[in-house]
Amino acid sequence: MPSSSNKSKQLVITGTRGIPAKHGGFETFAEYLALYLVKRNWEVLVYCQGEPGSEYSETHWNGVKLITIPENRTGPLGTIIFDFKTTIHSLKHTGLILTLGYNTAIFNIIYRLYGRRNLINMDGIEWKREKWGAIAKSWFWLNERFGCWFGHHLIADHPEIKNHLATRVNEKKITTIAYGGKQILDADVSVLEQFGLSQNGYAIVIARAEPENSILEIVEGFSSAKREKKLVVLGNYDFENNEYHQKVKEAASDDVLFLGAIYDNHLVGSLRYHSCAYVHGHQVGGTNPSLVEAMGANNAVIAHDNKFNRWVANSGALYFTSSETIASCFTKIFSNKDLQTKLQENIDSRFKSDFTWEKILAEYESLFEEWYDY
Repeated sequence: MPSSSNKSKQLVITGTRGIPAKHGGFETFAEYLALYLVKRNWEVLVYCQGEPGSEYSETHWNGVKLITIPENRTGPLGTIIFDFKTTIHSLKHTGLILTLGYNTAIFNIIYRLYGRRNLINMDGIEWKREKWGAIAKSWFWLNERFGCWFGHHLIADHPEIKNHLATRVNEKKITTIAYGGKQILDADVSVLEQFGLSQNGYAIVIARAEPENSILEIVEGFSSAKREKKLVVLGNYDFENNEYHQKVKEAASDDVLFLGAIYDNHLVGSLRYHSCAYVHGHQVGGTNPSLVEAMGANNAVIAHDNKFNRWVANSGALYFTSSETIASCFTKIFSNKDLQTKLQENIDSRFKSDFTWEKILAEYESLFEEWYDY
């Protein structure tokens, strides 16, 4: 693989749990970006959070150097300590730094003090999320500002995120690059049998079971009438101890299927691809990975009506604001095959023009080229 000694460009990626991706959107993005850049003669180093009891290691995976930093503490505290260790350790490398997320941006002052060029993907507006308490919201609010101050350049994944950040810093310091997705042209239909499902016979929700993702409104709206199709809900639910989850369960008709959290990409991809519609209830955030992935699978979309989702899905979605309005959306899309087809055509066009990984990763490399210190 290329090394810094042969004048290849070096990128150091921090801020994720590491790759290969097992956790979320940032890890998936880091994996795609790292593999893309390695093919284009970059040296890429990715910091990975080691499990409790693990040891420090440096390994290679598909040409990417993985640096595993062990951390025995779990949860938010463990992540904060891991990020601090990563920041200190990364100073030994000479390349450009890409920090994914601003949750511990206070540590990025170290890069400033050592004259290291650091670009930060600022993710969403984390401190606005309902799930966080006052202390967590304050932490995120402060670190958003630290990221704006300490980062040499900021990346926003949505125009509205850029507009928000521009209230903190000069907009010239911000570049908008959306999240990418993989186009899915086919998927295994046989996996539907184990869940008692049929092609085009259900709509699907894939989201964390939190109020800000409109799960209750979606289930209430679907269950308000007898449907000829099912509603498949993926995610971790604790119906015994979580009050919000209990409300969701109580609102559900017999045609709502809670399949739990499924981490097998093959299964999830097939369930998404063969659905008649993807339901996206996210109320907060920028370009959401799960929405882009649904677009890549050519799903018709029913989405919460906000400026984030409207920019992404555009004319490829029906929009709702309440359980009553989403009930109408379900009725329309279930009963009108021509409408479903039209939405799919619109979403396919939108995806191909703005959200393919090829386009997104090329935009990142172009930005890195501008900032690289030769």
